[in-house]
Amino acid sequence: MSIIGIEKMEFGVEDLPACEKFMSDFGLTRLTPSEITNLPEFETLSGARVVLHNKESAELPPAFEAGPTLRRMSWGVDSPVALDALRNTLANEPGFKQIGEELECLDPNGMTLRFGVSQQREVKLEVLGINQWGDIRRVDMPSPVYEQAAPINIGHVVFFVENLKAVEAFYCEKLGFQVSDRYIDRAVFLRAQVRGGHHSIFLLQLPVNPRRGLNHVAFTVRDIHEVIGGGLAMNKQQWSTFIGPGRHPISSAYFWYVNSPTGGAFEYYTNDDFLTENWQPRELYHSLTSFTEWAIEGGLDHETRRQVKKQEAK
Repeated sequence: MSIIGIEKMEFGVEDLPACEKFMSDFGLTRLTPSEITNLPEFETLSGARVVLHNKESAELPPAFEAGPTLRRMSWGVDSPVALDALRNTLANEPGFKQIGEELECLDPNGMTLRFGVSQQREVKLEVLGINQWGDIRRVDMPSPVYEQAAPINIGHVVFFVENLKAVEAFYCEKLGFQVSDRYIDRAVFLRAQVRGGHHSIFLLQLPVNPRRGLNHVAFTVRDIHEVIGGGLAMNKQQWSTFIGPGRHPISSAYFWYVNSPTGGAFEYYTNDDFLTENWQPRELYHSLTSFTEWAIEGGLDHETRRQVKKQEAK
């Protein structure tokens, strides 16, 4: 499929200084202000960007929920030819327009989407192996310890949706996304490419009073050690943990979610399943055990390395 992954996320926020600090503490690199926008912009190692706007900015499309939240999400495609093909596919969608060399439309959940040729760069990192029974990858060297995470890219986003069937149909039929797994009558995991990580987007319909909204944005890191190091660093900077560290059995990923002043949560994750055309999507009932094999509510305290007591959690 021509869509590679998430290129940019633009947030409308209420407290710009707090959001800027959050992004730096999270491990994103601040870019030099542009002469065109002069907005606070941050990037991952691959060049995927997070842009902060005042939520009242006229440059932003209408919000699909109250308060600070994601207002526009950009997806990268692999070539100008692919972008031309997408133009024909999306021409009759609500909100469709061309802005410079990019395309824009609304998905059925009210999220503004943009599409352009990907500008992300290849990232080459040393990632030390793990030692398992019969499979020794690391010899005469210790595993790393991280003082702060450095997110590699934006791996996926999770939305609350009002109409799961309609939103799933849009991403699969119009954009070519693949179903990876499903929670029956509740949610679906979709990946942008046939061969790729477990999901690029996760759509969740609440069983009572379905609503639109942002749940979280997830950033890939090297390994579980960086998940832990990143989470502890955020705790040290007084950012509260939503849940983590933990592990999702449905994607195999290790995670740590931190509450974000931009709305929703930001997640560090690693070790998600890599799927191909041979994968057969599973249909599971949503439950505590199907969502988390294990997880620590409230996180770990950076000083004691023990679980944060609920009465002390901020």
